[in-house]
Amino acid sequence: MTLLATPDHVQALRDEAAIEPDPVSTSEVTKETQIIAIYGKGGSGKSFALSNLSYMMAQQGKRVLLIGCDPKSDTTSLLFGGKSCPTIIETSARKKLAGEEVKIEDVCFQRDGVFAMELGGPEVGRGCGGRGIIHGFELLEKLGFHEWGFDFVLLDFLGDVVCGGFGLPIARDMCQKVIVVGSNDLQSLYVANNVCKAVEYFRSMGGNVGVAGMIVNKDDGTGEAAAFAAAVDIPVLCAIPADEDIRRKSANYQIIGRPDTQWGGLFEELASNVATAPPRRPAPLDQDGLLGLFSPEETGGSVTLMPATQADMRGGEFVQKASLEVIYDDI
Repeated sequence: MTLLATPDHVQALRDEAAIEPDPVSTSEVTKETQIIAIYGKGGSGKSFALSNLSYMMAQQGKRVLLIGCDPKSDTTSLLFGGKSCPTIIETSARKKLAGEEVKIEDVCFQRDGVFAMELGGPEVGRGCGGRGIIHGFELLEKLGFHEWGFDFVLLDFLGDVVCGGFGLPIARDMCQKVIVVGSNDLQSLYVANNVCKAVEYFRSMGGNVGVAGMIVNKDDGTGEAAAFAAAVDIPVLCAIPADEDIRRKSANYQIIGRPDTQWGGLFEELASNVATAPPRRPAPLDQDGLLGLFSPEETGGSVTLMPATQADMRGGEFVQKASLEVIYDDI
């Protein structure tokens, strides 16, 4: 059946189309949210650093949203004293089966001024973690992500996963800057360097995200992480010492980023540096440059590449056979 528009309907559409849109606002911006993605190797302490950083920022009067983007869903555990909160992925699946919509109170929780949520991810072998990240951000947009009034949104990303979903903030300019977390060990600096490579790649493609700096965690004073930061031209925002008191309290889900603790000054400094550090275009290292930060005895860097021969592959002699390829003379 074809519905024909009446003259009144046509005129109403014309009247609506004739209305001039509101002019672009030229007034002073009253609140600009800094969206910061923090990347680090699994186990590097990024979730520990972020939980304490977000808590300190809230104590300083900032409105802070902490979003865990690691499939382990452990970002908010320390913030909430070891308690796990329902993830966006699992909540979305459950609500969909029930024919219900996800509400913000289903997935976002508060402690002492910090707002926090976990994106979550699939169980092992049951889906793609990167796709889970993408789905989670799509749902956040439906919930009004771009209309929320926060001073800082901190995103906790696993850095040693290279699929597209985990690079979303860098690839799509979803954040203004990136911070890398690492220690004085080769593997965590390898991941930090890879993140710098990703930032540099998308900058070369016209992207705008930069690296604001590095948090050195479990600093034992050997200096490799600081040397890495200097080599890739990013500042060290804070060095958290390898201290038994910090390790024990973190393992017991205690927040140490409080003004009234012995570590309060450390996280006050970190909060200030994170807020003011501008995004920079890094100069990532090649593999030899990364290995050069360590002594050959520590990394096996004195090993040389020895090409294998056909005889080696056969465990004995190898006789080159005549080719069966037909070669035609030029006519």
